Amino acid sequence: MLTDALIFLAAAVICVPLAKRAGLGAVLGYLVAGCAIGPWGLALVTDPQSILAFAQFGVVLMLFVIGLELDLRQVMQMRGPVFVGGGLQMAGCGAVLAVGLLLLGLPWQAAIVAGLAMAISSTAIAVQTMADRHLVAAPIGRKVLAVSIFQDISAIPLMAAIPVLGIGAAAAQAAPGAGWLAAAKALAAIAAVFVIGRYVTPPLMRLIARSQVREIFTAFALLLVIGISLLMEQVGLSMALGAFLAGVLLASSEYRPALQADIEPFRGLLLGLFFIAVGMTIDFGIVLGKPGLLALLVVGLLGLKAAVLVLIAPVLGVVPRERWLLAALLAPGSEFAFVVFGVAREAQVLPAQWEPLLTAAVVLSMAAAPLLAILHDRWQLRVERAGRRAADAIDDDSAPVIIAGFGRYGQIVGRLLFAHGVRCTVLDHDPEQVDLVRRFGHKVFYGDATRRDLLDAAGAARARLLVVAIDDVADSLQLVDLARRQYPQLKIVARARNVRHVMELVDRGVTAVQRETFESALRSGEEALQALGLPAEEAGEIAAAFRRHNLATLAAMQPHFRDEEKAVAIIKSGRDELEENLRRDRDARERAQQRS
Repeated sequence: MLTDALIFLAAAVICVPLAKRAGLGAVLGYLVAGCAIGPWGLALVTDPQSILAFAQFGVVLMLFVIGLELDLRQVMQMRGPVFVGGGLQMAGCGAVLAVGLLLLGLPWQAAIVAGLAMAISSTAIAVQTMADRHLVAAPIGRKVLAVSIFQDISAIPLMAAIPVLGIGAAAAQAAPGAGWLAAAKALAAIAAVFVIGRYVTPPLMRLIARSQVREIFTAFALLLVIGISLLMEQVGLSMALGAFLAGVLLASSEYRPALQADIEPFRGLLLGLFFIAVGMTIDFGIVLGKPGLLALLVVGLLGLKAAVLVLIAPVLGVVPRERWLLAALLAPGSEFAFVVFGVAREAQVLPAQWEPLLTAAVVLSMAAAPLLAILHDRWQLRVERAGRRAADAIDDDSAPVIIAGFGRYGQIVGRLLFAHGVRCTVLDHDPEQVDLVRRFGHKVFYGDATRRDLLDAAGAARARLLVVAIDDVADSLQLVDLARRQYPQLKIVARARNVRHVMELVDRGVTAVQRETFESALRSGEEALQALGLPAEEAGEIAAAFRRHNLATLAAMQPHFRDEEKAVAIIKSGRDELEENLRRDRDARERAQQRS
């Protein structure tokens, strides 16, 4: 066991950072690691199926954590996308895939079962891909999750229908009413999960929390997830669905943060193990044996599902620019298909020679999922660049101030200047932002402020001041370099994203630099001290001392900011000095209070 753990961890530590650095994402890194150590790679691990069965628990924990971030009200609000969108997705994708498999020679029973199984998408891969792009909480993330919930629910009728479609001995031995019995068991299990999550678990958690033994609370959290997952599996439902329902029921509990903190480390490791196991299950013998048919299956699976998903995206309320992203996230197959194929083969619904081919096609589609997301990102970037409109013609170049960037930061500067009667030429590269601001009567021009021809048209040669409020650090520095070189008379006031950005600007001779969050964060700290009972004057003195010390540390770091070792040494020394100064100030205040 320790040897296997060493192999998995080493493969992940090597492959995932390399994949992230190459811009391929963590999921593809795990899949490559699995291929490398699996039976068709270095053969360091020879039984991927047993690992995959264990690693499925990572998907279970992931759905539990997602459920914790929702509550019953949010789930009820999602019922439209879940049942309408999910139903359309399963019916549409299942139908077109079944027709395609029928044309390839499968019996109609096998084509229906395999088509519906391949219509299900991998929740684990979709959610992880969205997490890498910070999309889980976005509208597109909620819609993907809604469709995934329906796909898990669809396991009930799909698994119940397989024996009904069976032929020969399997069909003869099938008990009458077995499908209805399975459905009744499934509904009873869901009801049991509701009772456990809503009424049994909260008092037990309060009892365990009073013991103040953190590891027992963690053990109870794992016990809860494992127990509910096994209950759902016993009645033929998805373990992940049970964990999701349990998470939703506990979302309103006061122990939700503690549950999330306890589960998160296990979730991350086991989910990574799941992706590695999927990579190990790729049977390159089948890939090399029937490459043409397998390629047709993979392309057909991804292409047909993507086409259906784009067609139903308007029903889900997906905006046009995100419809192909929906397709990229949900087109790959799911690990659930492996289970369905096995059950269908045992029921003599799926011919034995087709099971390994279909399994390999699903695995390869899952492996292609991160690449689809990357291709979508690059295609979207090209579309945005190609669709960018030409820079606006600037009809007035006499304003003394040019503001580059009119987002939240630039708007405050601009409104302050406008209120004081100062005329400004405002440039911004976001066309939607430009159109929005224009509706409120401000004169804003679309264009890239780092282009010299646009600055010339804006009157930079005659202007007195350039306000650099651009969000992107590289563009900000590029604009400052251009202004310093071509318009030396321009005074520059610049926004800085972080300390490094401050130093880069100061190194270019810009002295009027403000970190975008420093003053607001300092003010919040001052108000926090007052909320804790410190007098306003004392809190203000502490904040002022912090400001002076921070600025002094920056000044000391400026000559050495490109030398990382010296910069780190100065930061550590400055932190110690700040701590000592604050301690002295506190002691002096306490002595003064005692004397008074």
